[in-house]
Formats: sequence, structure tokens, C-alpha cells
Amino acid sequence: MRKVTFKNRNWYTAAILHLPDNFDEAQNYPAIVCVHPGGSVKEQTAGLYAGKLAKKGFIALAYDASFQGESGGEPRYLEDPTNRVEDIRYAVDYLTTLNFVDKNRIGLLGICAGGGYAANAALKERRIRAVATVSGVNIGRAFREANFLETLEAVSSQRTAEANGAESMITNWTPNSCEEAKQAGINELDMLEAIDYYRTPRGEFPTSNNKLLFASMPNLIIFDAFHLAEFLLTQPLLIIVGDKVGAFGSYRDGFDLYQKAASKNKTIHIVNGAGHYDLYDKPEATAEALDKLVPFFKENLLQE
Repeated sequence: MRKVTFKNRNWYTAAILHLPDNFDEAQNYPAIVCVHPGGSVKEQTAGLYAGKLAKKGFIALAYDASFQGESGGEPRYLEDPTNRVEDIRYAVDYLTTLNFVDKNRIGLLGICAGGGYAANAALKERRIRAVATVSGVNIGRAFREANFLETLEAVSSQRTAEANGAESMITNWTPNSCEEAKQAGINELDMLEAIDYYRTPRGEFPTSNNKLLFASMPNLIIFDAFHLAEFLLTQPLLIIVGDKVGAFGSYRDGFDLYQKAASKNKTIHIVNGAGHYDLYDKPEATAEALDKLVPFFKENLLQE
């Protein structure tokens, strides 16, 4: 692995470049950009998949989203879909500057919200030759299912307060513990699994600090990751979901994307017995996902 940075508008993106065994800078390798979920960082599930793909002969790049983790950009903790999609394009830019990367063989893998961002980036970024999602979520759809008009009113009021001297409002992606969630009346599968992954030794990482800028909400609410996919998403597409259905909606979003995408080469694979977060790091579920991802990327990035 190499810790690297690359220019991203007026700041730098922090990333980890995962290299194949017996890496040789004189060779040309296919490359895959790995996009992390909302509230995540490059060392978590995106990094896990990047490391596994590197073992199979790919250059794999996992990076922190702008405004988050070790990457630059202000304001901090902003989750803005337009910026998240542009992050992917800057990551592709960076890969094209590396002599050992084949510029015509770049793929894209996104997990959870990163899956939605990956699909959206592929609509306009033709350097992306193949797209895969794992537990992919259309984050705008998810946020529109939770009192979105009240949220928009609250953000508007908060912006007025901040314009008049108040501190920026920072909220959490999840409760800080399952106990805290249950005290708040939250007992839903995906949320409890999110807490178990992000807020316990299972998957926690210091730079994934559960902070979300409240002003992010309107941009999330109005975003549709799959808008125009029926016209513009033409690259080979692999969608992987688990059949344990939770409220975050990756199962139905997977089928929605599958139905909408214009891709002639598209597949949806269901991992039986797996939930959304099992596909983040559980050995059996991720092994099954990789058993589909590796041949998919080999088929679509290794062809002459």
C-alpha cells in the first residue's frame, strides 16, 4: 500500500493506493476506484475491497471524500452528492497520471452511498469502463423518506442563525451506541448494524467520527443518483445486494438501478442470508461478493 494525495479543485484528497503482489512499475495494470459509504473513510469497507482486488492483480484506489477524513476542503463534514461525484472524477484523473495504470482500463466500485455516487459518476465519466456496486444506495431516495420538508425548514432556519453568528450545526450519522439508539426508540436492522460496524471495534476508525454537517441535508434530499441512468449508464454493470432487507433500502435500490440502467451487460447478484452491513466486512458475504466482482472486472477491464 502507498499513502498518496492528489489535487482536487483547491484542496488535496488523501488516498491509499493498493498495489498487486509482485508489483512492477514497468507494467501496465487495470485500476479500480473504490468509493466509501457516507460517513466512512478509506480505511474501512472501501479499503477492504481495495485490498482484496489488489491481491487479484488490480491497482485499487480508496480515498477519503472531500471535507471528510484526512482529505481537505471546507466546510468540514459536508456530505454533498455533487462533490462526492466530482471526487470520483478527480480520482480517475489521478490514476491517469500513473505510468503503471492503463488509462483505458479503469473501473469503479462503490459501497452503500458510494454505490449510488459511482452509478451517477458513470453517467458522465466515459473513462470509467465498468461499474459495480455493493449494498448500493440512492442516498437521496433514503433521505426523502424521513420528514424531508421539516428537515428543509430546519436547515433554512439554521442557515439564518449561522449567517447571524451562530456556530455551524454538526449532527451524527448514527446514534453513538445501540443502547443510545434503543433509548431513542430506534430498533431497525440496518441502523443497529450501522452502529455495530462504525461505532465498535468491528469497523471503527479514528477519522470516521460520525459527524455530519447539518447544512448537507438539502443537497442530499434533492439528489437522485439514478437520474438519466436509462439513457447514460451504458457501461457494464454489476450490482450486489443482500437479501436481508433493512430500512436503508439497498435491496430495492439495487433492483431499481438494474431496471433503469441502459447497460446491455448488466447483472444483479443476491447474497443469500446477508444484510447490508454483512457485505461491508463479514468474511463469507464479502468472499461471495468478490467471487462476482473479480471476474466481472477481469472480463471488462482486461479485454483488448
